[in-house]
Amino acid sequence: MNKQFLADVAAGLGSSPKFLSSKYFYDKKGDQLFMQIMDLPEYYLTRAEMDIFTSQTGDIVNLLGVQKGVPFDVIELGAGDGSKTKMLLAELLGERFDFDYVPVDISANVLAHLERVLSLELPDLRIKSQNRDYFQTLQYLNKAGKQKIVLYLGSNLGNMPDEAAREFIYALGKNLNEGDKLILGVDLIKPSNVVLPAYSDSQGITSLFNLNLLHRINRELNANFKLDQFSHIAEYDEEIGIAKSYLKSEKDQDVYIGALKKTFIFAKDEKIQTEISRKYDQVIIGNILSGTGFTIKGVLKDKNSYFADYILELH
Repeated sequence: MNKQFLADVAAGLGSSPKFLSSKYFYDKKGDQLFMQIMDLPEYYLTRAEMDIFTSQTGDIVNLLGVQKGVPFDVIELGAGDGSKTKMLLAELLGERFDFDYVPVDISANVLAHLERVLSLELPDLRIKSQNRDYFQTLQYLNKAGKQKIVLYLGSNLGNMPDEAAREFIYALGKNLNEGDKLILGVDLIKPSNVVLPAYSDSQGITSLFNLNLLHRINRELNANFKLDQFSHIAEYDEEIGIAKSYLKSEKDQDVYIGALKKTFIFAKDEKIQTEISRKYDQVIIGNILSGTGFTIKGVLKDKNSYFADYILELH
């Protein structure tokens, strides 16, 4: 049994209001569902960042300032399917840079799939997958003394409140060296009619993805959530730029979690927050980076200005 999962579920469902961490979306079924979400017409985030990595690859390499003949690591935190990163990796290989690609992900399933795909599409690529904590990986790689290019894409930073995001970026810097780079992908503030469908699609895939978290608790923690008695809802505050996902109880009900030997009471319409997705502008990014040691070397946006990749350097 995953003791951390158990502890986090106990803490989240024991809080008021209730919440569950979005990091537990990603079991084998969750991985498959998220890959489907990324292909949905409403889910603009992947396409927008893909546009940047496809049309501005050379600009990214120039801003990174890497030198030929000097080995470095390209480290992707939360690698996923690597679809965007492939463009950058292919450019670096084509220009004959000396580097290792180090995808880091909490899902061994995702890493295995990524290795299979990349070994076929980029056979010359040196891959050193890491199925471990981000900071453990960076500490391990720091011993080699090579320059590091860290990728944190997909607006994963947006799953954190701003203060936690600042602490995360600062902690990254503490595990890097002066001159190391960070490519930070962030979703930009935009109207509700663009954002909300990305978190509540017409095919219901996002709903299945969210509800799968309850299925995982049932399976791994011996709980008796009735999935048909909960529904997925998404909300977005355009003024502050924050989207949230919830699971709403459709009736008054009790849920027993065997691994905790505890019953949790849900009122009709009570919500469990499962995800927060922050949207950014230049002011918010500036506040988050303040005091972290990182400075902005460049900003690249997609053709619709929906998304931005910040190229940051540690000083």
